[in-house]
Amino acid sequence: MILYFNLSDEEKYAYDLIQRATATMGVEAYVIGGYVRDKILGRKSYDIDVVVVGNGIDFAAEIASYIHPAPKVAYYKTFGTASIRHKDLIIEFVGARKESYSAESRKPSVENGTLYDDQLRRDFTINALAISMNQKNYGELFDPFDGMEHLEQKLIKTPLDADVTFSDDPLRMMRAIRFANQLNFTIDPDTFQAINRNKERIKIVSAERIYTELDKIMHCDKPSVGFRLLFESGLLQFILPEMVELSGVDYQDGKGHKDNFLHTMEVLDNLAAKSKDVWLRWAALLHDIAKPPTKKFEPVQGWTFHGHEVLGAFMVPRIFKRMKMPLDQHMKFVQKMVRYHLRPISLTSENITDSAVRRLLFDAGDDIDSLMQLCEADITSKNERKVKRLLENYEMVRTRLQEIEEKDRLRNWQPPIDGQVIMETFEVRSGPIVGELKNEIREAVLDGTIENEYRAAFDYLLDLGKKKGLKFKIEQE
Repeated sequence: MILYFNLSDEEKYAYDLIQRATATMGVEAYVIGGYVRDKILGRKSYDIDVVVVGNGIDFAAEIASYIHPAPKVAYYKTFGTASIRHKDLIIEFVGARKESYSAESRKPSVENGTLYDDQLRRDFTINALAISMNQKNYGELFDPFDGMEHLEQKLIKTPLDADVTFSDDPLRMMRAIRFANQLNFTIDPDTFQAINRNKERIKIVSAERIYTELDKIMHCDKPSVGFRLLFESGLLQFILPEMVELSGVDYQDGKGHKDNFLHTMEVLDNLAAKSKDVWLRWAALLHDIAKPPTKKFEPVQGWTFHGHEVLGAFMVPRIFKRMKMPLDQHMKFVQKMVRYHLRPISLTSENITDSAVRRLLFDAGDDIDSLMQLCEADITSKNERKVKRLLENYEMVRTRLQEIEEKDRLRNWQPPIDGQVIMETFEVRSGPIVGELKNEIREAVLDGTIENEYRAAFDYLLDLGKKKGLKFKIEQE
């Protein structure tokens, strides 16, 4: 089987070391799992998983002793695993084992086992493929569950009864969906029905592990595939129930609104086709998240979702916190995108003021280009003439943004007068009056009342001070 692999020099070297160690120690070793799957599929893989019918940690130490200078071996005695980094490769070693689970936990009881025992505990048949590194049968494929056939069929299927597999470790349900998305495979119908039957078991999986799988789905070329499968399987209800609420169409007086879940899936894929930025993809997923709680039927307008962008921005931190996602600049970026995703469309009017353009530049800062990408992805109409018109409108907005930016330089702009200047000019200490003056100067610049430069802003400050009856602390030229 190895003859069919396109091996790098580093992989050939690693294989030679593994074969040498099997002979020296008198134990069997096999490359196994996702590494083998990816090599057969022609996908790049830099992590070699090795299962040893014996002690994986001792085997890793033996391998390390052959390399000069000897690499550091990372040991995980609790799990009986070890890993070595060599150039671009990470080689991970584990002793063959068999597992049993309790209903309350996805952490198994583990004992030593055979190669077959180890293959039996694998999540899917395509991840149970093993290739011998032993002298007697070097390169032989061990495929007890028809994994090769399922690779050819592009099928995700469990080695054991799917209900047992998913009940034992519910995270495997998400892995099935993630692999289907990543590899463009189909989940076996019986396996998919088992996900639906066991969906509530996902509750015992930590939010961190769930987010890891969602992140991998979000990195796929077409992430909607994974989210649709999560929805259809029922898992999404327990992971991101706000998304489920987007689904469906209500009618009143013969007027209906679009299915906002399906719309969101289109927006997500539109965005993913243009950008690899995973956080912008998260913004696409969550941009309409507050439409259900803001939905209202009005006799003249029909269905409205007034304020969903504001409420959506408020919901983003709560969702990130619940899902144990990073509460850092990435969350703030997603929140900003959700809050402002309707703003550019309001600038498509021919008589829009420079002030409105300035304010969007000021609010969006360096993220203005990302915001425009999101807005363009939000066009999901099947009417080609409408799409063409909207895209032309956005191009007009881009032109206006560029013109104002070149003139006023407002990206990440701060008012030309800061609080220190205000306190030094008037007999005031830091407090509300300083913030009030700063805001008035900022608004005057954004409105175009004064130029965006220090002298004009300072003169305006002096006028404000006189009107408010403030005492001058120092004389200014």
